[in-house]
Amino acid sequence: MKPAISIKGLSVSYDRKVVLANVYLDIEPGNVYGIIGPNGAGKSTLFKAILGLVEANTGVIEFFNDDFKDHRKQIAYVPQRDDIDWDFPATVFDIVLMGRYPYKKLLEPINKADREKAMQALQKLGIENLKDRQVGELSGGQQQRMFIARALCQEASIYLLDEPFVGVDITTEEKIISILKDLAKQGKTLLVVHHDLSTVREYFDKVVLINQRLVAAGDTENTFTEENIAKAYTSQLPILHKIS
Repeated sequence: MKPAISIKGLSVSYDRKVVLANVYLDIEPGNVYGIIGPNGAGKSTLFKAILGLVEANTGVIEFFNDDFKDHRKQIAYVPQRDDIDWDFPATVFDIVLMGRYPYKKLLEPINKADREKAMQALQKLGIENLKDRQVGELSGGQQQRMFIARALCQEASIYLLDEPFVGVDITTEEKIISILKDLAKQGKTLLVVHHDLSTVREYFDKVVLINQRLVAAGDTENTFTEENIAKAYTSQLPILHKIS
Protein backbone atom coordinates (compact mmCIF):
# COMPACT_ATOMS: atom_id res chain seq x y z
CA MET A 1 0.00 0.00 0.00
CA LYS A 2 1.31 3.46 -0.89
CA PRO A 3 1.91 5.77 2.07
CA ALA A 4 -0.61 8.62 2.18
CA ILE A 5 2.23 10.98 3.08
CA SER A 6 5.92 10.30 2.64
CA ILE A 7 8.37 12.74 4.24
CA LYS A 8 12.01 12.42 3.22
CA GLY A 9 14.75 14.42 4.92
CA LEU A 10 12.57 17.36 5.99
CA SER A 11 14.34 20.24 7.73
CA VAL A 12 12.75 23.60 8.56
CA SER A 13 14.20 26.64 10.33
CA TYR A 14 12.93 30.08 11.35
CA ASP A 15 15.45 32.92 11.59
CA ARG A 16 18.29 30.40 11.51
CA LYS A 17 16.82 28.44 14.40
CA VAL A 18 16.22 24.79 13.51
CA VAL A 19 12.62 23.74 14.17
CA LEU A 20 12.62 20.38 12.40
CA ALA A 21 15.75 18.44 11.52
CA ASN A 22 16.10 15.67 8.94
CA VAL A 23 12.69 14.04 9.44
CA TYR A 24 11.93 10.81 7.55
CA LEU A 25 8.40 9.54 8.03
CA ASP A 26 5.78 7.49 6.18
CA ILE A 27 2.12 7.99 7.13
CA GLU A 28 -0.12 5.06 6.25
CA PRO A 29 -3.77 5.49 5.24
CA GLY A 30 -6.59 4.14 7.38
CA ASN A 31 -5.13 5.27 10.71
CA VAL A 32 -5.55 7.99 13.31
CA TYR A 33 -2.07 9.29 14.17
CA GLY A 34 -1.23 11.22 17.32
CA ILE A 35 1.51 13.80 16.82
CA ILE A 36 3.09 14.01 20.26
CA GLY A 37 5.81 16.22 21.70
CA PRO A 38 6.48 19.17 24.01
CA ASN A 39 5.75 22.82 23.22
CA GLY A 40 8.14 24.07 20.56
CA ALA A 41 8.83 20.56 19.29
CA GLY A 42 7.81 21.45 15.72
CA LYS A 43 4.42 19.74 15.58
CA SER A 44 2.54 22.68 14.02
CA THR A 45 5.51 23.37 11.76
CA LEU A 46 5.31 19.79 10.53
CA PHE A 47 1.70 20.41 9.48
CA LYS A 48 2.58 23.71 7.80
CA ALA A 49 5.40 22.03 5.89
CA ILE A 50 3.04 19.27 4.74
CA LEU A 51 0.60 21.95 3.54
CA GLY A 52 3.32 24.00 1.85
CA LEU A 53 2.69 26.97 4.17
CA VAL A 54 6.35 27.17 5.22
CA GLU A 55 9.42 26.71 3.10
CA ALA A 56 11.60 23.74 3.93
CA ASN A 57 15.37 24.02 3.99
CA THR A 58 15.69 20.48 2.70
CA GLY A 59 13.47 17.50 2.03
CA VAL A 60 10.67 16.17 -0.12
CA ILE A 61 7.03 15.53 0.83
CA GLU A 62 4.91 13.28 -1.38
CA PHE A 63 1.22 12.38 -1.27
CA PHE A 64 0.44 8.90 -2.57
CA ASN A 65 3.80 9.17 -4.38
CA ASP A 66 2.71 12.42 -6.10
CA ASP A 67 3.24 16.14 -5.59
CA PHE A 68 1.12 18.29 -3.28
CA LYS A 69 -0.55 20.11 -6.19
CA ASP A 70 -2.02 16.83 -7.42
CA HIS A 71 -3.80 16.19 -4.11
CA ARG A 72 -4.39 19.69 -2.73
CA LYS A 73 -8.17 19.43 -2.57
CA GLN A 74 -7.93 16.06 -0.82
CA ILE A 75 -6.16 17.54 2.21
CA ALA A 76 -8.28 19.15 4.95
CA TYR A 77 -6.74 21.29 7.67
CA VAL A 78 -8.22 22.17 11.07
CA PRO A 79 -6.00 24.94 12.53
CA GLN A 80 -5.46 25.92 16.14
CA ARG A 81 -8.24 28.16 17.46
CA ASP A 82 -5.71 30.90 18.25
CA ASP A 83 -4.93 31.21 14.53
CA ILE A 84 -8.49 32.30 13.67
CA ASP A 85 -9.96 35.81 13.41
CA TRP A 86 -13.18 35.27 15.36
CA ASP A 87 -14.47 38.75 14.43
CA PHE A 88 -14.68 37.73 10.78
CA PRO A 89 -18.26 38.43 9.58
CA ALA A 90 -19.22 34.88 8.63
CA THR A 91 -21.80 32.42 9.86
CA VAL A 92 -21.19 28.81 10.84
CA PHE A 93 -22.82 27.68 7.59
CA ASP A 94 -20.53 30.00 5.57
CA ILE A 95 -17.44 28.47 7.15
CA VAL A 96 -18.56 24.86 6.71
CA LEU A 97 -19.50 25.55 3.09
CA MET A 98 -15.88 26.61 2.46
CA GLY A 99 -15.10 22.91 2.42
CA ARG A 100 -16.62 22.79 -1.07
CA TYR A 101 -14.45 25.57 -2.54
CA PRO A 102 -11.51 23.33 -3.53
CA TYR A 103 -13.86 21.60 -5.99
CA LYS A 104 -14.97 24.84 -7.65
CA LYS A 105 -13.54 26.53 -10.69
CA LEU A 106 -12.96 30.27 -10.65
CA LEU A 107 -16.31 32.11 -10.18
CA GLU A 108 -18.25 28.82 -10.19
CA PRO A 109 -21.18 29.23 -7.78
CA ILE A 110 -22.07 27.07 -4.80
CA ASN A 111 -24.98 24.80 -5.73
CA LYS A 112 -27.72 22.86 -3.97
CA ALA A 113 -25.60 19.70 -3.66
CA ASP A 114 -22.85 21.70 -1.94
CA ARG A 115 -25.34 23.14 0.54
CA GLU A 116 -26.73 19.69 1.26
CA LYS A 117 -23.23 18.36 2.00
CA ALA A 118 -22.63 21.28 4.36
CA MET A 119 -25.88 20.58 6.22
CA GLN A 120 -25.02 16.88 6.48
CA ALA A 121 -21.65 17.79 8.01
CA LEU A 122 -23.31 20.14 10.50
CA GLN A 123 -25.77 17.44 11.46
CA LYS A 124 -23.00 14.88 11.96
CA LEU A 125 -21.34 17.25 14.46
CA GLY A 126 -24.68 18.09 16.09
CA ILE A 127 -24.50 21.84 15.39
CA GLU A 128 -27.09 22.30 12.65
CA ASN A 129 -29.02 24.58 15.02
CA LEU A 130 -26.04 26.98 15.02
CA LYS A 131 -25.78 27.38 11.25
CA ASP A 132 -26.80 31.06 11.25
CA ARG A 133 -24.63 32.11 14.21
CA GLN A 134 -21.67 34.44 13.68
CA VAL A 135 -18.50 32.44 14.38
CA GLY A 136 -17.38 34.71 17.23
CA GLU A 137 -20.55 33.89 19.19
CA LEU A 138 -19.63 30.21 19.55
CA SER A 139 -18.10 28.46 22.53
CA GLY A 140 -14.71 26.79 22.15
CA GLY A 141 -16.27 23.38 21.65
CA GLN A 142 -18.73 24.71 19.07
CA GLN A 143 -15.90 26.39 17.17
CA GLN A 144 -13.98 23.13 16.96
CA ARG A 145 -17.06 21.25 15.81
CA MET A 146 -17.58 23.86 13.10
CA PHE A 147 -14.08 23.45 11.68
CA ILE A 148 -14.31 19.68 11.75
CA ALA A 149 -17.65 19.97 9.94
CA ARG A 150 -15.88 22.05 7.29
CA ALA A 151 -13.24 19.32 6.93
CA LEU A 152 -15.97 16.67 6.57
CA CYS A 153 -17.75 18.83 3.98
CA GLN A 154 -14.53 18.81 1.95
CA GLU A 155 -14.68 15.00 1.73
CA ALA A 156 -10.91 14.83 1.97
CA SER A 157 -8.61 11.82 2.06
CA ILE A 158 -6.11 13.36 4.51
CA TYR A 159 -7.06 15.33 7.63
CA LEU A 160 -4.61 17.43 9.64
CA LEU A 161 -6.01 18.59 13.00
CA ASP A 162 -3.88 20.89 15.14
CA GLU A 163 -4.90 20.53 18.80
CA PRO A 164 -8.62 19.94 18.12
CA PHE A 165 -9.39 19.12 21.78
CA VAL A 166 -8.09 22.34 23.34
CA GLY A 167 -10.89 24.22 25.09
CA VAL A 168 -13.61 21.66 24.39
CA ASP A 169 -15.79 19.74 26.83
CA ILE A 170 -15.52 15.97 27.22
CA THR A 171 -18.72 15.36 25.23
CA THR A 172 -17.32 17.26 22.24
CA GLU A 173 -13.96 15.52 22.57
CA GLU A 174 -15.60 12.09 22.53
CA LYS A 175 -17.75 13.11 19.56
CA ILE A 176 -14.72 14.28 17.60
CA ILE A 177 -12.58 11.21 18.26
CA SER A 178 -15.51 8.94 17.32
CA ILE A 179 -15.83 10.72 13.98
CA LEU A 180 -12.08 10.50 13.37
CA LYS A 181 -12.07 6.77 14.03
CA ASP A 182 -15.00 6.30 11.66
CA LEU A 183 -13.09 8.18 8.95
CA ALA A 184 -10.06 5.94 9.49
CA LYS A 185 -12.26 2.87 9.01
CA GLN A 186 -13.20 4.36 5.62
CA GLY A 187 -9.51 4.44 4.66
CA LYS A 188 -8.92 8.11 5.44
CA THR A 189 -5.65 9.36 6.96
CA LEU A 190 -5.81 11.49 10.10
CA LEU A 191 -3.01 13.32 11.90
CA VAL A 192 -3.82 14.96 15.24
CA VAL A 193 -1.53 17.20 17.30
CA HIS A 194 -2.34 16.21 20.87
CA HIS A 195 -1.09 17.14 24.36
CA ASP A 196 -3.00 14.95 26.83
CA LEU A 197 -0.74 11.93 27.25
CA SER A 198 -3.34 10.11 29.37
CA THR A 199 -5.63 9.57 26.34
CA VAL A 200 -3.03 8.71 23.70
CA ARG A 201 -3.44 4.94 23.97
CA GLU A 202 -7.21 5.20 23.77
CA TYR A 203 -7.38 7.67 20.87
CA PHE A 204 -4.65 6.78 18.39
CA ASP A 205 -3.79 3.79 16.22
CA LYS A 206 -0.27 5.11 15.68
CA VAL A 207 1.89 7.82 17.20
CA VAL A 208 4.66 10.10 16.01
CA LEU A 209 6.88 11.42 18.81
CA ILE A 210 8.92 14.46 17.82
CA ASN A 211 11.11 17.08 19.43
CA GLN A 212 12.68 18.93 16.49
CA ARG A 213 13.74 15.54 15.21
CA LEU A 214 11.77 12.32 14.87
CA VAL A 215 12.08 10.40 18.13
CA ALA A 216 9.89 7.41 17.26
CA ALA A 217 6.92 6.46 15.09
CA GLY A 218 4.74 3.37 14.84
CA ASP A 219 1.87 1.47 16.45
CA THR A 220 0.79 3.14 19.66
CA GLU A 221 1.14 -0.02 21.76
CA ASN A 222 4.79 -0.55 20.84
CA THR A 223 5.89 3.05 20.32
CA PHE A 224 4.26 5.05 23.09
CA THR A 225 6.65 3.80 25.76
CA GLU A 226 8.21 5.44 28.81
CA GLU A 227 11.57 5.34 27.08
CA ASN A 228 10.35 7.12 23.94
CA ILE A 229 8.31 9.63 25.97
CA ALA A 230 11.42 10.46 27.97
CA LYS A 231 13.43 10.97 24.79
CA ALA A 232 10.75 13.28 23.37
CA TYR A 233 10.15 15.39 26.47
CA THR A 234 13.65 15.32 28.02
CA SER A 235 13.65 17.77 30.94
CA GLN A 236 9.88 18.27 30.72
CA LEU A 237 9.15 14.66 31.69
CA PRO A 238 8.96 15.14 35.50
CA ILE A 239 5.92 17.43 35.20
CA LEU A 240 3.96 14.85 33.22
CA HIS A 241 1.73 12.12 34.58
CA LYS A 242 3.26 8.67 34.41
CA ILE A 243 1.78 6.54 31.62
CA SER A 244 0.55 3.16 32.79
